[in-house]
Amino acid sequence: MIPIKSEQELEVMRQAGRIIAGIAAKLRESVKQGTTTGRISDLALKYMEAEGVVSAFKNYRGYPGNICISVNEEIVHGIPKDRQLAEGDIVSIDLGIKYNGYFSDMAFTVGVGSISSRAKKLIDVARKSLVFGIKQAKADNRLSDISYAIQHYVENNGFSVVRQFVGHGIGRDLHEEPEIPNFGAPNQKEVLRPGMVLAIEPMVNMGNWDCRVLKDGWTAVTADGLPSAHFEHTVAITEKGAEILTSV
Repeated sequence: MIPIKSEQELEVMRQAGRIIAGIAAKLRESVKQGTTTGRISDLALKYMEAEGVVSAFKNYRGYPGNICISVNEEIVHGIPKDRQLAEGDIVSIDLGIKYNGYFSDMAFTVGVGSISSRAKKLIDVARKSLVFGIKQAKADNRLSDISYAIQHYVENNGFSVVRQFVGHGIGRDLHEEPEIPNFGAPNQKEVLRPGMVLAIEPMVNMGNWDCRVLKDGWTAVTADGLPSAHFEHTVAITEKGAEILTSV
């Protein structure tokens, strides 16, 4: 059963979305050569505290970080530490907050300084695949229409979508029903209804889609060692179409 939010609940989630989008914009500016992933995580905590919100990720199922920072071949769930960013790296930041009892979740990928043309295309395709997925997040479509749109765009551009990790519903819990794969045939699974809120998040690999998890139990990396990019928005289904709650 996919939860349906009331208008009052959606308004709280809109406020949460505006807050997290503002934090993300500041963090984007902090991704520079020489800084560390730990420093970016510290800034995220500072910005969250200033807004009166808490990290959705800290201690979630034992996760140790305030946010997730994944670099190059790291797909998701990278733990912020003392890794220093270098020219040419691509950095994916995934952040979540809890505000007035509701969660919001978003992610983006950015390059450090000058990056390769192939890496630029990877980031661009991942970002645009989210756009195509969100366009299908409308009432009376089916859940897999989102999945198909993402996969179709990514694969037509020569990249692959990760299959071991998926998007999800979101609201009073960080992860609610349904799971939202980034692959699959169209016109399958649940019918989308106004009031549903989804965290849509394509993870796109430069090489093949397979991955493995490191010994830390969290960091997922590409099996072939090639880079990955990750974008995410929290999106509400409305009578008028998809409403991105986490846009600036």
